[in-house]
Amino acid sequence: MTKRHSAKYKIDRRLGENLWGRPKSPINRREHGPGEHGRRRKKPSDYGLHLMAKQKLRKYYGDVGERQFRRYYDEAVRRRGDTGENLIELLERRLDAVVYRMKFVPTIFAARQFVNHGHIRVNGKKVNIPSYAVQDGDVIEVKEKSRELPLVLEAIASSERELADYMDVDLNSLKGTYLRGPKLADVPYPVKMEPNLVVEYYSL
Repeated sequence: MTKRHSAKYKIDRRLGENLWGRPKSPINRREHGPGEHGRRRKKPSDYGLHLMAKQKLRKYYGDVGERQFRRYYDEAVRRRGDTGENLIELLERRLDAVVYRMKFVPTIFAARQFVNHGHIRVNGKKVNIPSYAVQDGDVIEVKEKSRELPLVLEAIASSERELADYMDVDLNSLKGTYLRGPKLADVPYPVKMEPNLVVEYYSL
């Protein structure tokens, strides 16, 4: 098992949920906590519930750093409208999240590495910053020389995930257009996300 897979499975076990909905997650086989014999999960406090909601959201997007995640929250507060919905939209505009949503790669961790290594173009220009904020109407595509990589072929052949309806994607040409920022209800999370609890966590 690679370190990356091991880390993802460790996150799943710690949170007690199959965070990315993958069939090989250890949560599919057992529900107890980490360790050979597991630990009985105690009922979390109110603070624990809020913390867990933040950790789930932060780790779902590839384990975004605490400082960076706080910046997303602060920006969500500054924007008009519901802070929780704004937070979801900001996270879903990350380039690595968009590449993952468009099914160009199989995991969010692979998406970050894929962007970092220069395999993605935005509006015809190479962008290698995973946190780059994609705007409505931006065209995202896999660089021509990268389209036959095993990672890419595995992702587009997989039936694990559905394409989101806030982006228009052509898997034959490996090109997609980001149509609009989504609301919480639009995002195909495999587990329940509670950004309202994240807002309350930072308000405590």
